[in-house]
Amino acid sequence: MSVTGLVAIAALLAAPTAALAQYLSYPLRLVNETGVGETIGSVSLTNTEYGLLIMPDLENLPAGVHGFHVHENADCGPAEKDGEIVPGLAAGGHYDPRDTGEHEGPYGEGHLGDLPPLYVEASGSAQVPVLAPRLALSDVLGRALIVHAGGDNFSDEPEPLGGGGTRLACGVISIRSHLISAAVRQQFFAPEGAALNNPLESQLPSSSSGS
Repeated sequence: MSVTGLVAIAALLAAPTAALAQYLSYPLRLVNETGVGETIGSVSLTNTEYGLLIMPDLENLPAGVHGFHVHENADCGPAEKDGEIVPGLAAGGHYDPRDTGEHEGPYGEGHLGDLPPLYVEASGSAQVPVLAPRLALSDVLGRALIVHAGGDNFSDEPEPLGGGGTRLACGVISIRSHLISAAVRQQFFAPEGAALNNPLESQLPSSSSGS
């Protein structure tokens, strides 16, 4: 991560929580060939003037550096590839709305879903925040966040997609989770009597008594 990115994260973490515009927290679960497994913690997302701040609070992961990406589908289930069942494959590929086909990292011009790597301590916990300068919450709602085995060199050489390995953990980033988190945030941080202002609420499907 660049020095600018680290400085931005430090400034954001020092800011009052109430000043952060939109906030979302959702669980991550281990994935395997049969589906999703145990919950290993949560990841919080916050819109900031520098981009999307991603704050993990995870445990029970292999120590080291892991590829960390937003994937295109809100599905953490397994899928078949080349005759084999692959954990988490239903999440699809890296989020790439511009169809660049390039894996260049968070500061490049390729996949918007490319994030800085996730650092896991020897204890198996991951709590180091990362910044995605080209993303906002509105970009990632309805997507999935994936933790891969192995690191990421932000290149398609010598191996595609940074050489990242098996999909270890996954979490679906849903609109309804965002609304719930926004309500909780207001309960604890907004002034008493203030109205909940969530511009993403209009994206929810309207309910109908005839359905």
